[in-house]
Amino acid sequence: MAQKQEPNKNFKRILVGVDDSEDAQLAFRYAIREARQNDATLIITSILEDDDMSVYQALDKNFVKDQRQKLYDHVNEYRKLALRAGVKNVDIIISEGQAGETIVKKVIPAAEADLLVIGSLSKTGIRKYFGSQASYMAKYAPISVMVVR
Repeated sequence: MAQKQEPNKNFKRILVGVDDSEDAQLAFRYAIREARQNDATLIITSILEDDDMSVYQALDKNFVKDQRQKLYDHVNEYRKLALRAGVKNVDIIISEGQAGETIVKKVIPAAEADLLVIGSLSKTGIRKYFGSQASYMAKYAPISVMVVR
């Protein structure tokens, strides 16, 4: 009988999805610990979700640009926290679309990550469905996924 290989435990590129939900904060703290312990690069991502905009807002290039900049600035605060916490290499990736699908199809390949860390739930409102997004990412991500509760 063929023996299964043990998965690589030393992750070198850790991708963490953030928003302002409590679960995402827990995931962020977990990702910081993992990155420090493994001397790994931490890549922080957040997705500007199309569902959060009206049709008129989505068509307004200035509105989308402003929202994207606000999201970048917000995620940059997470980057600063990670650096202060002792992570040596921290990158940011911002994208647009449905969170789960965008992270799996665009962000993971761009980040060349070997571990995705996500919270199990997201903010209220439309993002309360992030639980299903977490499920989607756990099922379809081509890399290991840690879902933090």
